[in-house]
Amino acid sequence: MTGPQTTRKKRANGVESRQRILDATVEIAGERGYEGTSIAAVSAKCGLPASSIYWHFKDKDDLIAAVIERSFDTWLTAVVLPGEETDTPLERATAMAANVAKSLVDAPDFLRLGLMLALERRPTEPRGRTVFLQVRDIASQKISEVIRGLFPDLDDAAVHTLTAYAVAGADGLFVHREINGDAVDLVALFELHARSVHDAAARMAAGGTTCP
Repeated sequence: MTGPQTTRKKRANGVESRQRILDATVEIAGERGYEGTSIAAVSAKCGLPASSIYWHFKDKDDLIAAVIERSFDTWLTAVVLPGEETDTPLERATAMAANVAKSLVDAPDFLRLGLMLALERRPTEPRGRTVFLQVRDIASQKISEVIRGLFPDLDDAAVHTLTAYAVAGADGLFVHREINGDAVDLVALFELHARSVHDAAARMAAGGTTCP
């Protein structure tokens, strides 16, 4: 009787330990950056021995990559276009933008750490940077799908331009909040950005241009 119960308890403890390690890594990396993050610092923060961290993760780079992946999964659930039963395309776009902004407020780690790694160059590229660029591609694909859903008549070049504009604007707004703090209403800014993207897409669809 105790065998399965013991196994379940060990599995639950393992999941809890992994989350504690990831949470501690987020704090350390947010304070010290990639170079300042170490297994020893994470161990001290989460209260688990280094051996426990190495049981879950190969090295620091694997740990940072896992943080980015976890946060991205949370963010990804927000990139869903609301149904079209009652809302206009603009209302649907701004509602989705608000959800994305809220997710970045609640789980900003993948974008915060990812941008930090993306802007740095090293002889050996950290796995965390590779993972961030991969999930960034996924995010861009999702946004492209949203734009195509709202404006099915746009050609590929227009969709590509609008996607790049949407992603770059979101990056800038996120960095602006990181610099200026919680006083910045990220939701309101993302809604404003969504209106700009929507209006640019509407002009493209009406005039056949590929530039906003």
